[in-house]
Amino acid sequence: MTSDRIRFDEPRAGLQRLAASFGGHAFDAHRHETYAVGLTLWGAQSFHYRGTLRTSRGGQAMTLHPDETHDGHAGVPDGFAYRMLYLDPAAVRAALDTPRLPFVADPVADDPALADLLGEAFADFPQALEPLALDAVVARLADRLAARSDSPAQPRTGPIAHRAVEKARDFLVSEARRSVASEELERVSGLDRFALSRHFRAAFGTSPHRFQVGRRLAEARALIADGVPLSEAAAATGFADQSHLTRHFSARFGLTPGRWAALVR
Repeated sequence: MTSDRIRFDEPRAGLQRLAASFGGHAFDAHRHETYAVGLTLWGAQSFHYRGTLRTSRGGQAMTLHPDETHDGHAGVPDGFAYRMLYLDPAAVRAALDTPRLPFVADPVADDPALADLLGEAFADFPQALEPLALDAVVARLADRLAARSDSPAQPRTGPIAHRAVEKARDFLVSEARRSVASEELERVSGLDRFALSRHFRAAFGTSPHRFQVGRRLAEARALIADGVPLSEAAAATGFADQSHLTRHFSARFGLTPGRWAALVR
């Protein structure tokens, strides 16, 4: 039988991550003051929610609204494992720039976009998310909740704040070798972090975090091509360690830094 285990990090900017596995009973009836958005990795977990027994099987996503009572137990003999994001409703309102919270009526669904987002949020778990990465996860998660809501928000319209996002982009390029704080970009651009994220994606097709990681990876790739050891290239370009660099490098370029080094030499 699966051993019971929980790992979690501390809440930051309205977001907390949790990874767990259970072989049988998991939780008694309880409720959160946050959204709980997760992914069942394998097995099946069952829970009572809004008067009905629900079951999330491997690969399915879960979305529980704040202040809704639920419990949890294994739905199959082998148990289950899952990942969960707990998101402060205030962060959702700020990201969506709306006073109304989205309500997702179906708590269990096949949602590849949400599964991909959970994978991104947990890529380096339990290592802390960088500030811009955290903002990106919150913004994407809020957008996904709005898209799945029983009353989807209307698409935002209006001109792109080109001068603001260009200032942010130039700052990210100049500070590519370190982790930039959200507050720094707010000061540089004059926009709050979620407005900046929306305008930045509209102008450049990506988030500020992905843009900066791309610049750091480009510099790391050049250093590696010049013969700099992988651990030194990681440290010089703002990655926590060589494995951190390897994960991002492989995701961006489709091959490991070690293979890249061998090929260019």
